[in-house]
Amino acid sequence: MLRITRVDTHEELARCANADSLAGFLHESLKPFDDPVQEVRDGIDYAMSELPGMGGFILLAHEDDQLAGALVMLRTGMKGYIPPNLILYVAVSPPFRGGMVGHRLMTEAIAGCEGDVKLHVEYDNHAKKYYEAIGFRSKYADMRLSR
Repeated sequence: MLRITRVDTHEELARCANADSLAGFLHESLKPFDDPVQEVRDGIDYAMSELPGMGGFILLAHEDDQLAGALVMLRTGMKGYIPPNLILYVAVSPPFRGGMVGHRLMTEAIAGCEGDVKLHVEYDNHAKKYYEAIGFRSKYADMRLSR
């Protein structure tokens, strides 16, 4: 049976999962759209931060005792031009894809925060169609100057 656990602090995370192991899980499960493990870990730390203008939560999906998926939600501290919530990472382990793990993570994350929600998705990511089907719309092209 699928069980979703919400984590709001580093202390809660330490009781449920190892942050480095979670970063590795997200890194591997997001391939080929992965970020470097240290960047994933930084996102986890941001979500667990209690500093003003930071924070968020993490959802962990377990099937029996196995981690099946995870979602990292950030509070942006913004309103209007940037939504107050950003889904930084959502990943489902390959053996659990095609079931309801990703859907449960998304619906519980959206229900568990106030205000609009934003996420970034690569144009060629097959999950883009799912995000559109549940109501996400592309408002801007994301352009970056990398240095």
